[in-house]
Amino acid sequence: MTLQEGQRVKLAADLRLTDPIEVSGAVIGFLSLAADTVGTVEEVVEHVREEADVREYERLKELLDSYGDGMPPESKKQLQQKVGALQPAWDAFKEQGPVVTVRVRFDNGFILGASPQDLYVPL
Repeated sequence: MTLQEGQRVKLAADLRLTDPIEVSGAVIGFLSLAADTVGTVEEVVEHVREEADVREYERLKELLDSYGDGMPPESKKQLQQKVGALQPAWDAFKEQGPVVTVRVRFDNGFILGASPQDLYVPL
């Protein structure tokens, strides 16, 4: 489920924001946001991560679909083999879908941006 702008959410788990802080050789702690911290979604961004194999699959598949009927049989066979070799990358891309990140303004004043939507539970 994709979160929507204006939607109220809470953190699904504790979220560590910093590494341990050291002052004068002594570790004094780290900063975290607690699970169930409530806020409002301010921005939702879908990112499509296309890798080189996916772009190549799309290019070759389009070429095969558009011009395959008019190609010499050996050239068409080679193109079909290349498309077939790239099919697993295409299937994985389709299965994965877009990555959705959100910016949330928490009620305590913190803002967490570019965070995966899976960190949050809708209210």
